[in-house]
Order: sequence, then C-alpha cells, then structure tokens
Amino acid sequence: QVRLVDSGGGLVQAGDSLRLSCVVSGRTLSYYATGWFRQAPGKEREFVGGMSWTGRSTYYRDSVKGRFTISRDLAQNTVYLQMDSLKPEDTAIYYCALRDVRHGTIETGIGDYNYWGQGTQVTVSS
Repeated sequence: QVRLVDSGGGLVQAGDSLRLSCVVSGRTLSYYATGWFRQAPGKEREFVGGMSWTGRSTYYRDSVKGRFTISRDLAQNTVYLQMDSLKPEDTAIYYCALRDVRHGTIETGIGDYNYWGQGTQVTVSS
C-alpha cells in the first residue's frame, strides 16, 4: 500500500519561510519521481516543482524559481519543499505526489501522478 503524508504548513507573514515534508511509504523514493502541487481557493491545482528519481534533477514553475527548493532524505524516505521569501500569492493547499513509474521523468501534469498526500495548508499574510 502506497501512502504519502504531507505536513509542515501554517500561517506565516510575507517574506517568511516554511518547509513542507512528505513521508512516503510503500515505495522507495530512490526509484521514483515526485512532485509538489498546490491549489488556491477557486483555482485549479497547479504544478509547483518536481524531483527526478535520481534526485539529481529538479524543475520548478517560473513563479517559484529561486524561492522554492525540493530535496529528499532517502534514509527517511521523505521529500521536502523548502519555501523561502513567501508571498501572499503562494497561499494554497500544497500536495506532494508520486509517479508510480520506475525511473520515470519529472512531469507537470496532475494525471501523471498516481499517489497523493492529503495536503497541507499554507497561508501567507501580507
């Protein structure tokens, strides 16, 4: 059984930082690409960033480049999303996701991911 558990969200002020965590069970991260998505009220879920199965490649949407960083800890089978210089427009529910394709590439589409975390709320006040 594959399970992803997101955590780390909260209420912060503009310019602050947060680190989200996603603990994965049922799949070994060293074989699978992962992604982070977010969904703001009244908007569609959108791709934020992803990490390749090797862990050596990452890809981000333009609006978070230079502010957000994805990393992972294979010993903990956990993926992280470090968010710095947060802006009010970053307010959303954040979800981690896993592509159930061994040695798969980073993809940006919601349909490319098979397993999802439950989401964690990030609220950035101005």
